Amino acid sequence: MSEKPSTLRLVFAPVRALFVSDASAGILLIFVAIAAMLAANSPFGEDYHHLFHGYLFNANLFKLNTLHLWINDGLMAIFFFVVGLEVKREWVEGQLSTVDQRKMPVLAAMAGMGVPALVFLGVVNGEGAAELTRGWAIPAATDIAFAMGVLGLLGNRVPASLRLFLLTVAIVDDIGAVLVIALFYTANIKMIWLAAAIATVGAMFALNRMRVSAYWPFILLALVLWFFVLNSGVHATIAGVVAALTIPMRGKDDDTMLEHLEHGLAPWSAYLIVPIFGFANAGVEIGDLGWAGVFAPLPLAIAAGLFFGKQIGILSAIWAANKVGFANKPEGASWPEIWGVSILCGIGFTMSLFISGLAFAGIDLLIEEAKIGILMGSVVSAVVGFVILRLTTDHPDDVRSPYTA
Repeated sequence: MSEKPSTLRLVFAPVRALFVSDASAGILLIFVAIAAMLAANSPFGEDYHHLFHGYLFNANLFKLNTLHLWINDGLMAIFFFVVGLEVKREWVEGQLSTVDQRKMPVLAAMAGMGVPALVFLGVVNGEGAAELTRGWAIPAATDIAFAMGVLGLLGNRVPASLRLFLLTVAIVDDIGAVLVIALFYTANIKMIWLAAAIATVGAMFALNRMRVSAYWPFILLALVLWFFVLNSGVHATIAGVVAALTIPMRGKDDDTMLEHLEHGLAPWSAYLIVPIFGFANAGVEIGDLGWAGVFAPLPLAIAAGLFFGKQIGILSAIWAANKVGFANKPEGASWPEIWGVSILCGIGFTMSLFISGLAFAGIDLLIEEAKIGILMGSVVSAVVGFVILRLTTDHPDDVRSPYTA
């Protein structure tokens, strides 16, 4: 009798893990990517494309005149708002709140963005395709949900220090990606709109200083800020990050105002907004590209940057920092385990898709090729990283299993 519950637990534990652990959001993204590819290459491919890119109204009425634009410029602003909340919380009170805690994640994230960009440029420059260089930042991003999802499938085999390291590197990576979008993918700034946006941010910080505890003034001003930024020439999603930074850590009653807001919005972001974005952006009609398009310089450069660039940059940064005593490697983790996590950082689904749309705006062929490269690099990174960690990790006592009574 005593063995029966144990057997059932072993059978159902992997299934439950998809819904109660770090794996759930990542697994959902895998299914979304597959669904998008199937839809784009099915008899309903034209309907799939028209759903997201068909005009809703004239652009003179409002510039976001397709569902795709509303998702990428509107809905994703909420995703970036949640990212901003998470970054502020970690930087002020969390795992990035001290200099010593920041050293290794910041160094690893910087190397994990710089080396993939160099790998990308090396591949495309070798082919003499100068216009492709705008995509240098595509392989520089790491998808938190996807990477943590793959790590979650390994359960309690992975040391806690590696989970924390992956999370903090991905958070710093997000900061870098936001700065890249703001600095390198912004053109034709309209100063009047930008000035109005800056004034709105000033008003939000004033509310912060007054320790206003109600959410609605911040939300109302965040919507106004989004509208101003949208019309300023800066990408509208930057408004989400900036607005998040104005939210007080605590209200007048010392309640954790920012954390409550983050916890309330995070599930909506992970399980609704990002999957919708993924489904709208991941679909590629392979028949239109052909094998020549799949193995063109752009997708190969992105895939190489994600798979080779990420692991080389992050692993070498950790090794060098640990060697010279600048910062210690994750506690209790072996070098093969660190290598496996470095490879997982090559999963660049959400942010990479987003940046590709900015880098090659209006050039549909290059956007489609970029998607192929992102999917190839992310899938290979996920599979290889998982296999290496599965073969090298075994820390059953390091993290309490969610299935332990």
